[in-house]
Amino acid sequence: MLRSPLGLALLSLTLTACSPADPQQQVSQALTDGVILPLYSAWNEADRQLAASAQAFCAGEQNLAAARQAFASAQSTWAALQPAALGPLAEGNRAWQVQFWPDKKNLVARQVEALLNKKPDLTPADLDNSSVVVQGLTAYEYLLFDAAIDLSNAEQKARYCPLLMAIGEHQQTLASDVLASWQGEDGLATQLTHFPNTRYAEAPEALAEILRTHVSALDGLKKKLGTPLGRQSKGLPQPYQAEAWRSQSSLDNLAASLASAERIWLGAEQDGIQALLTDEQVPLKGRISTAFSDTRQHLAAVQRPLGELLADDAGRAELNALYDSLNALHRLHEVDLAKTLGIQLGFNAHDGD
Repeated sequence: MLRSPLGLALLSLTLTACSPADPQQQVSQALTDGVILPLYSAWNEADRQLAASAQAFCAGEQNLAAARQAFASAQSTWAALQPAALGPLAEGNRAWQVQFWPDKKNLVARQVEALLNKKPDLTPADLDNSSVVVQGLTAYEYLLFDAAIDLSNAEQKARYCPLLMAIGEHQQTLASDVLASWQGEDGLATQLTHFPNTRYAEAPEALAEILRTHVSALDGLKKKLGTPLGRQSKGLPQPYQAEAWRSQSSLDNLAASLASAERIWLGAEQDGIQALLTDEQVPLKGRISTAFSDTRQHLAAVQRPLGELLADDAGRAELNALYDSLNALHRLHEVDLAKTLGIQLGFNAHDGD
């Protein structure tokens, strides 16, 4: 039977609408909407509260314990963001502006003091033109937690508060700008869900970047645990190389990052990276899910701060078991999963650290 051109066009549209969607595009969209964007929104809100906290503390309207809690929330949401730190956050030194680690030579303390000696009446503009070493949460942690700083002393509080408030403002602006670059008309959220675009020609490219960031974050967790544990220094512990040794929150940060990594694997509605594995690949799916569970259990079993654990044999044994679990989880992603999905991971942001 002959069909009119209009009829053929309508039939084509009908068949297109009924055809199954690209599973990689579905996963990219599900992760963007259900996992990644909520992480950026939470980070933005935590930094808004951090800036407000700095203002309130320095005005005498908030005590030090509350200021430290606001910092802990900002640091935790930043750690949670690591498995999704792609796009704008991976460009323009933005991540370094949030966190300076590893700080192998105690540059944070040295540069904070040098900056305030040079500019005792520091302004936000002064901070914006300064080194990334003093712009972020690592410097904020130094101000709130370092044993040499007594913020109950009026003179010391007056010295350090301009920097505290400037960092809070800098972090709020940075987080807001990054979130806006995700949510804009041609922002990264749109680019990860509609193809082709100026960043990705097709869904597999977008998904490959999501997976690369995810796997790099798992490798980063190994570095953040392995460095103070001495895995890169012949077994000699390096407690002052821990990510957050002043606030004793290194393991809390690790837990926040791990939870987000597992969320990206599972998806908000079981529609994460795992959804790309076929029925024939169920064994690999099971191994990765079990590995996440194993690492979570090792982390939950650790009851002391990282610094205390590094100080005795039993503690170091716990940390080494946790590291080995993390390593197995990372290798399953880096080797088995990447190969199964046919994704080239390429350069790792932590290579050469």
